[in-house]
Amino acid sequence: MAPRPSLSAPSRFQTTIALLAVGLATTMVAGCVLNSPPDTAALKELALPGIQAPPQWTAAGAGAGLVSDGWLAGFRDDQLTAAVIEAIAHNADLRVSASRVEQARLHAKLAGAKLYPSADLLARGGGKLSGDGSGMQGGVLSVAWEVDLWGRVRYGRAASAAEAASAQADFWYARESIAALVAKSWFLATEAGLQIQAASESIRASEELVRLADDRARVGVGSQEEVFVARAGVGTYRDVLRQLELGREQAIRALELLLGRYPSAAAVIAPELPGYPGAVPTGLPSELLERRPDVIAAERRVAAAFNRIGEAKAARLPVISLTTGLSAISSELFVLQDHDNPVWNVGASLLAPLFRGGALKTQVEIRTAEQKQAVAEYAAVGLRAFGEVEGALSAEIAAREREQILAQTLSDNEQALNVVQTQFKVGSTDLRFVEQRQVAVTATRSALIQVQAEQRVQRVNLHLALGGSFELPPTPPPNTAPAGAAPTP
Repeated sequence: MAPRPSLSAPSRFQTTIALLAVGLATTMVAGCVLNSPPDTAALKELALPGIQAPPQWTAAGAGAGLVSDGWLAGFRDDQLTAAVIEAIAHNADLRVSASRVEQARLHAKLAGAKLYPSADLLARGGGKLSGDGSGMQGGVLSVAWEVDLWGRVRYGRAASAAEAASAQADFWYARESIAALVAKSWFLATEAGLQIQAASESIRASEELVRLADDRARVGVGSQEEVFVARAGVGTYRDVLRQLELGREQAIRALELLLGRYPSAAAVIAPELPGYPGAVPTGLPSELLERRPDVIAAERRVAAAFNRIGEAKAARLPVISLTTGLSAISSELFVLQDHDNPVWNVGASLLAPLFRGGALKTQVEIRTAEQKQAVAEYAAVGLRAFGEVEGALSAEIAAREREQILAQTLSDNEQALNVVQTQFKVGSTDLRFVEQRQVAVTATRSALIQVQAEQRVQRVNLHLALGGSFELPPTPPPNTAPAGAAPTP
């Protein structure tokens, strides 16, 4: 008797069909190239038709040179730098954004897994313990692979990869925005402290007026009305001071929330505004859309929408799958096959959608509408980016010029107040003129403090609008190769 073969081979017909299917699928996959999403130049023409970026920024104050990183160090404030670092490490909103990036990367990984074959193993043991009493035992190993002829799976993987890149760019923009928001909140909290100091000085000056008015009334030069008016002035300034103290507490609480702390208004803020950096290089308007993370994120969303259209179109075409399996099953009740002679099978299947009630066509139309939305959002983000740069440049120049005007106005008001105070002391004028001058000094001093903080706020807005990072790029390690050696790539 001839020995039994160890493996039951499929028929020649089955093998030939399977090999032809594999060869055909491999050839078609190799020849099926995905359409590429529009590049940056094409997207600009599509989203912003007729918008021609000028060769230079139209607002005054733009500095020459490429946009640089490390703007935070320009303020030369170690406390501010430490606050930004703390916020980057502990800010709750930033952690949410980071988790979105992780999820998007995993979705991209999941979409790519569909390109590979899937393998499953089914095993069962029978005997007396078998629930059905058949004593069936054995196992089945099956492998299936969907041949991505039309690129449906690859389009899906490309779309998920673009969505992951968009989430990453959104995270970087959120990171820069948190750093900018911490810096601006720091400036505003410091400004509130300076306003409190100015209000306290105004209270002391008003209390001095009360003393002078009381002296004048006592010697018969003045009247009790002036005394009461002076006291009312003190009360008014004390009310302003209390409002400023509340505003400072609220500003510190807002800063503490950014830092990831409990909002107890206990954070220690610098008593003075930090130094003002020098001129900032602003680059060219034509480079802005390729540098800002939020614009890059919008561009990646357009690419994802483009690939989703390709995925939806490919879903309307037939799906071919290749399958193969190895099985060895036996039973105590009836003969199925011997474990020593397992069966191997190979085959192919085709699934062609014939009628879905227009669902597949509608899906393509939905994806097309989503792409239109993504292109429109890109246009909105791009125009907003241009506007933010121009606006920050103009606002910073205006604040700088206002500082000079207010500084001179404050000096003039202070001199006028000194003159009228002297006249009041000698009895040549009344309290009304002194209070008018003091109100002018107080208002001008408050406006000057506000505009000094505004300059720094607008400088941060400019850095954020330009797409510059608050961090310096990492310093490359020194090249320790010996003289004459080839440079390290």
